[in-house]
Amino acid sequence: MFTGIIEEIGMIAQIQKKADSARLSIKGATIFEDMKLGDSIAVNGVCLTVTNFGGNLFSADVMNETLKRSNLGDLNAGRKVNLERAMRADGRFGGHIVSGHIDGIGHIIEKKNDGNAIWITIGAEESLLKYIVEKGSIAIDGISLTVATITTRSFSVSVIPHTGSMTTLTDKNVGESVNLENDIVGKYIERFLSFKEKDTGRSSGISLEFLAQAGF
Repeated sequence: MFTGIIEEIGMIAQIQKKADSARLSIKGATIFEDMKLGDSIAVNGVCLTVTNFGGNLFSADVMNETLKRSNLGDLNAGRKVNLERAMRADGRFGGHIVSGHIDGIGHIIEKKNDGNAIWITIGAEESLLKYIVEKGSIAIDGISLTVATITTRSFSVSVIPHTGSMTTLTDKNVGESVNLENDIVGKYIERFLSFKEKDTGRSSGISLEFLAQAGF
């Protein structure tokens, strides 16, 4: 589990691509302070498992499903990536609940300056947009951000200077892809509401009326 608060910008040192998988070697610094084999590291928001490490490099295998869902397969050696270690249970939770399981890919369709901030508009499919709400949370390349506006075809976020300097998002150009992970709460609610009694012989007891009465 992650928070979407990026710890550092790393770099792809090497990528070995096969027909239906890949192996990444990634260079970093901060994330190696307490690294162990089997640790989870979010790379551009994708949860990967450390299979080997030494010096300031670690390796991770990427399966076919991850390549289909994310933009990791488009990376090349020398490309910068956002890195975050799994969150600690004894620290402050500064972002939102991020699983590291990408829902799909969006594309930057507009960037514009607004004082000290940069507005970034991202186009996405309806299957992703239906989970996005104004002032709700979204993870973009692993970065926890607040949705400022949303339309039927896109949504926008406003990136402050600190976030811009600590991540790769503002360095991306119009047309480039980004990994998107929707707020997991909305997906669970949808599943509860669609749960049918015929599936297991019993009802979940969750309905729109129940949620309204509970204050949601």
